[in-house]
Amino acid sequence: MLDVRRREFIALLGGAAVAWPFAARAQQPAMPVIGFLNGASPEAYTPFVAAFRQGLREAGYIEGQNATIEYRWADGQYERLPALAAELIHRKVAVIAATTTPAAQAAKAATSTVPIVFTTADDPVKLGLVSSINRPGGNVTGITNLLVELGSKQLGLLRDLVPDITATAALMNPNFPGAERQLADVQAAVRTLGLQLVVLRASTEREIDAAFASMVQQGCRAVVVGADPFFISRRDHIVALAARDAIPAIYSFREFALAGGLMSYGTDFRDSYRQAGIYTGRIIKGEQPADLPVQRSVKFEFVLNLKAAKTLGLSVPTSMQLLADEVIE
Repeated sequence: MLDVRRREFIALLGGAAVAWPFAARAQQPAMPVIGFLNGASPEAYTPFVAAFRQGLREAGYIEGQNATIEYRWADGQYERLPALAAELIHRKVAVIAATTTPAAQAAKAATSTVPIVFTTADDPVKLGLVSSINRPGGNVTGITNLLVELGSKQLGLLRDLVPDITATAALMNPNFPGAERQLADVQAAVRTLGLQLVVLRASTEREIDAAFASMVQQGCRAVVVGADPFFISRRDHIVALAARDAIPAIYSFREFALAGGLMSYGTDFRDSYRQAGIYTGRIIKGEQPADLPVQRSVKFEFVLNLKAAKTLGLSVPTSMQLLADEVIE
């Protein structure tokens, strides 16, 4: 009789050993899904996505292990962003990381309940994304770079390198929300420096080609390329046109200089994406966007490509080389 009871007890334990792991797995929370919404293309944004994942890791989340990321890319076609934002909301994401200004606006218009973490090149208050920097309110917070305010500094660097220029161009995407504010900053600098300014607008690759042809026709000796996600996605094409037409250009993102462009001056976009990843992780853990103040990226970097300068026949002063955060030989 005792042997029978012993066998029944062992059988019961065995069944429990099988059942307990299944029960434990059933009680585990579902892996959070993060929506990643961007107005550009994945190829151009590879280093920024890596920085976003790094920020997530710092907050305790690793893609594929304890978090899933759903990516949506507009490839410079900003009119697609509202539909892409709606897809992410339908997917029931925990947070939307809206990592360009147009993406942030589309996400904001799409939902007032799903938390949103943005990166933007313009003032988020003026864009209507948040009510204030310190107390965003609502479901939105993020990182601002204020790249649209750097046009005067960029033009000054161009003038230092090409002191005999009399006319310069500004290439802007009219579909980018911060384009006019950036242009206003360049126009103010042009007046101070006594230069002529040719404003060229492009939102397609064909229009970029036409803009560079117009620069040559109008005798522009330099160009400031606007801070715009679409331009980043067409980085190699723009750099090639500037080299072909021998037009010194300055950009807002170091990736242009790494691709052979003359120089760049702007905030460290990778650090902004890392911070956005950290905020995304904190929100998943339970913090509210309304209580997280908007962070301003304060890491600026000036990158100079000496090889590009040599190709253009430009002599780079030693003082400018010492000023650069990175010199590409």
